[in-house]
Amino acid sequence: MTPLAGAAAFGQNHAMQTPRYTSLVRSLPATVPFVGPETQERARGAPFAARLGANENGFGPSPRALEAMRRASADQWMYGDPESHDLKEALAAHLGVTPRHLVVGEGIDGLLGYLVRLLVAPGDAVVTSDGAYPTFNYHVAGYGGVLHKVPYASDFEDPAALFARAGEAGAKLVYLANPDNPMGSAHPGHVIKSALADLPEGTLLALDEAYLEFAPTGTAPRIDPDDPRVIRLRTFSKGYGLAGARIGYAIAAPGLIAAFDKVRNHFGLNRAAQIGALAALNDQAWLDQTIARVAACRDRLAAIAAENGLAALPSATNFVTIDCGGGGDVARAVLAGVVRRGVFIRMPFVAPHDRCIRVSCGPEDEIALFARALPQALAEAHAG
Repeated sequence: MTPLAGAAAFGQNHAMQTPRYTSLVRSLPATVPFVGPETQERARGAPFAARLGANENGFGPSPRALEAMRRASADQWMYGDPESHDLKEALAAHLGVTPRHLVVGEGIDGLLGYLVRLLVAPGDAVVTSDGAYPTFNYHVAGYGGVLHKVPYASDFEDPAALFARAGEAGAKLVYLANPDNPMGSAHPGHVIKSALADLPEGTLLALDEAYLEFAPTGTAPRIDPDDPRVIRLRTFSKGYGLAGARIGYAIAAPGLIAAFDKVRNHFGLNRAAQIGALAALNDQAWLDQTIARVAACRDRLAAIAAENGLAALPSATNFVTIDCGGGGDVARAVLAGVVRRGVFIRMPFVAPHDRCIRVSCGPEDEIALFARALPQALAEAHAG
């Protein structure tokens, strides 16, 4: 038999075979939490003129971070430090904790995946808000957890309702983002701290603080880092402008932090990303400048909304959620019209929040493109 004939015979004999997936994997939908802007660009056959949909920091990272990463490029033949020692030491000093209270990982998304892997077995109950960050739900589904969803209270996540539901369901884990994505709202820290009194025994609160740098003073609750009930997740993707580097960290009691070593990818962090994050952390003046630019851009987006007869929700993040003044169909039509005009934005996906679109802060030239596209998209939506 010739090699080609043998290959054909092998193909015929094994055409119907597939890997023996687990029953859990077979049950999962073939979906991803977000369709990226690059995927949308390929589908539309053209790049976006403005990228205002992924809550990236369009103002960019510290020039010191970029320079440090450029210098590190020659050493990319080496793995990154699996302990992230230098970065953890600097973070510990910055936060007033010890390195034993910190784990560094591949963004908050990566850390959420590890956290769910540590706690959630098939059938275990997990509580979140209906319409909150979908990547968390993706991880829970991937490990067979059972999601229990609680409605928002107006445009705010509801800590009391989340914790009450956790008690009813016997949940191992509760997810709460403060500030919140996609609504941009935030509770004062004392509200979260007070609600902890009703967190059921044996339930862990995953407190996502990705947008904390943009929030008002007092948004961060005063929680002892040794408190075994809470793990706080933060990132270099937003305020520090390093979303592409994929680097985040969590703060928790040392026992929980040590457990991450059982499951994490010890060489998962890019060496240059570790070095860039350290340089960014050491340039707080750039962070302060970015926070000021985001605040000004939020005001600009609110003014654009008002000029078009729409209401911008108060934001404690680097994006503004805009109420389109109708139901989900109106907002989806507005979104489509803006995207057709080359401006990438997104919207909440669960009613009643799907009455809104969501626009990230960014450079003025990109915001101007949104300002031009919005009234045209609104006119089309209402005509339709």
